[in-house]
Amino acid sequence: MMMVPALKRHLLDCPAWRISPGDSNVLAIVFDPRDEGCELVAVLEIFEVGGRTPPNHHPGATEFFFVLHGQGRACANGEWTTLTRGDALMVRRGVEHVIENTGDDRLYCLTIMQPDEDFSQLIRAGTPVVLDEVDRRVVAGTA
Repeated sequence: MMMVPALKRHLLDCPAWRISPGDSNVLAIVFDPRDEGCELVAVLEIFEVGGRTPPNHHPGATEFFFVLHGQGRACANGEWTTLTRGDALMVRRGVEHVIENTGDDRLYCLTIMQPDEDFSQLIRAGTPVVLDEVDRRVVAGTA
């Protein structure tokens, strides 16, 4: 693989998946080890109204959430905090956490996990989805 010094990608050009059929969030991979040879995975994570992640933890990875649109809340080791546009949340390695959408429309986060811990492989094993017009407006800043 030819390593270029910098990569640029628009979020709407990124392929997206739903990990499991009953999941309430969609993940569009922006960068990952498979395609870019990097050690992290960066995704656009879109939570449906009322959607949430299952409780999860990453033994060797730190995870970052940057709220781009919407509102929600996060729980880390039993402590809850609210999330709104512009907030950044870092979850340390090994800490059990949940992110949930508490707003009236979708919650959009740029989510980065370092190192990847095969998260991108788990995402890619899911069901491919296409981002809809609502997603396009939010990412374009016209919503």
